[in-house]
Amino acid sequence: MLAGVELGGTKTILVLGRGDEIVERHRFTTASPSETLLLIADQLKRWAVEYRLAALGIASFGPLGIDPGQATYGEIFTTTKPGWAGTNLIDELGGIIDGPTGLSTDVIAAALAEGEYGAARGCRDHAYITVGTGIGVGIVAAGQPVIGRLHPEAGHMRIARVPGDGFEGVCAYHGDCLEGLTSGPAIGKRAGWSGEALADDDPAWRLVIDALAQGCANLLLTLASERIVLGGGVIVSRPWLVPAIEARMIELLGGYLPYVFQGPILRVAQLGPDAGPRGALLVAARALHNK
Repeated sequence: MLAGVELGGTKTILVLGRGDEIVERHRFTTASPSETLLLIADQLKRWAVEYRLAALGIASFGPLGIDPGQATYGEIFTTTKPGWAGTNLIDELGGIIDGPTGLSTDVIAAALAEGEYGAARGCRDHAYITVGTGIGVGIVAAGQPVIGRLHPEAGHMRIARVPGDGFEGVCAYHGDCLEGLTSGPAIGKRAGWSGEALADDDPAWRLVIDALAQGCANLLLTLASERIVLGGGVIVSRPWLVPAIEARMIELLGGYLPYVFQGPILRVAQLGPDAGPRGALLVAARALHNK
């Protein structure tokens, strides 16, 4: 039995799993660190008494220290989520069960899950982009997540603006980076009302499509990934965006990277809201395997 924690900016999901099966799950709103971590710890302790938990996997929002060789391992770095900066998840949760604890970002965990069970199944190299409250990118190469001094933060890549577009973006750090232009809050602010209410034929989508197409083109030129999976609330609610993004991406590539013409490279995420929780269980399984 494995336990997984998906710690998101707005919600937290705890899952108990066996193999690829989720046996039990609990969901609650992510609040302050003290309140949220207490709820997580209490549930993990109950499971630890009832089951012999072999490992724990934590998939958290970032920026996050995920290099076990660094003193910052487990620490949440500067974040827009009040009160969470400086919280160390390994210190808080790592000793609750007797087995090992694995740690990853939520988007890397989702990338692993889509590679194991979803839209990137069978691929050795793929990327996962979540388009929701923020933009996150997880990269898998040769079946392993790509991690340098920090996890990838490609959601903050800078892109060329469409001429005449004066929207300043919403990213607190960069303004009009990819996240600042195409996240859910950015779409809503650009439209002047909730992005969910935006009609499919609204001109704002053309700008969103162009920005995401640039982001995907940049990833392919850098990584030559077999596939890019797009998920998150914006994509799940409007899957028609993905073929539109791919068409614009191919146009931007200008005939370069001939393999993009051999079949769809961009795919809609198949696991939906289960990508993160199932990814957390995979992080637990990897921790157990590497023990």
